[in-house]
Amino acid sequence: MDTDRIDKIEEISLLLDFYGGLISDKQREYLRLYHEENCSLSEIGEMLGVSRQGVYDGVRKAQNALRSYEKELGLIASYKKQGEELARALVIIDGLEGSSEDPSFTEKLSELRSIIRRLDQ
Repeated sequence: MDTDRIDKIEEISLLLDFYGGLISDKQREYLRLYHEENCSLSEIGEMLGVSRQGVYDGVRKAQNALRSYEKELGLIASYKKQGEELARALVIIDGLEGSSEDPSFTEKLSELRSIIRRLDQ
């Protein structure tokens, strides 16, 4: 499988995680079968009793809707930025560790690390 296809599958999976509840059950099923199960448009059409063109249109419409939601709401971009900032905070904490012999300072760094890890889940 080429990297473009893998990137597209990852993109659609992430969009579905964030915005899947905003599209119809039928559209979610099209995308699941097409991207996650790697079914062809014809196979999906046979399974669901829809023409190949109907599946194609449904997949495109669902993908466009998901991308539109991200463009307007930006939840995925915010999520990625938050993850980057949390990782940066952990690097700073790691750099501070050992810089003080004060046990309460070390304890507070450990507490901060735990909070950051919980936020990053």
